[in-house]
Amino acid sequence: MLDAALRQGAADALWAAGLTGQAIAPLTDTYAGIDVADAYQIQLANIARRLSAGAMVRGHKVGLSALAMQQMLGVHEPDYGHLLDDMFFFENDPIPTERFLQPRAEIEVAFVLGAPLRGPGVTVADVLRATEFVLPSIEIVDSRVAEWKIKIEDTIADNASSGALVLGARPSRLYGIDPALIGAVLRKNGEIIETGCSGAVLGNPVTAVAWLANKVAQFGVTLEPGHVVMPGSCTRMVGVQAGDEIRAEFDGLGHVTARFV
Repeated sequence: MLDAALRQGAADALWAAGLTGQAIAPLTDTYAGIDVADAYQIQLANIARRLSAGAMVRGHKVGLSALAMQQMLGVHEPDYGHLLDDMFFFENDPIPTERFLQPRAEIEVAFVLGAPLRGPGVTVADVLRATEFVLPSIEIVDSRVAEWKIKIEDTIADNASSGALVLGARPSRLYGIDPALIGAVLRKNGEIIETGCSGAVLGNPVTAVAWLANKVAQFGVTLEPGHVVMPGSCTRMVGVQAGDEIRAEFDGLGHVTARFV
């Protein structure tokens, strides 16, 4: 583990990268001995800075929810990050690419809560009862670490590589929907680039939401009514640049589009 001064130094480095647009070397190369507990404390330090400047927490995201990504990074569970109010774009808003360092797009079934989820002990049944509706969504992930050369500690410290998100405006109740069997298509500039299924997220995205509620409980956090939960991507992420348009299509849920300038 790192001492408090080294944790603060790592948080400062990530903060400066976001301000200057200059990616940094992996924290796992710079700070020998950094572990997952350090990484979450580094993440929380920079979230506290954002909140003190007036930002508001509007939800959370789950990262590394696909088994292939966990295997690639040598971990056995997902990670999580915070969704702040300034990360949300409306579907018709042009999204400025200069806001990001290395943007990539993922498509997800977003959960919007109508009741609190307070761990530990949150079950799938609890998640189903607490979910007000689900929405088609696009997450723009980003990394302050150069060339996305990340390990689990790097992405956790970097707020789970969060960037921004776009939510569709067609809500769907979960009644009559199998949340593990929602087909998904990612189009880039009209061309199908990726296809997938919601079951790629821990076998069922509901499981990811339950995991998140129980994980954040370790930090005294409750998932609140109105919060958006991004459970993880149905497909591989794709790079984006100015001029690109990403469209996410979900069986039975509709679609959502993000346009980059």
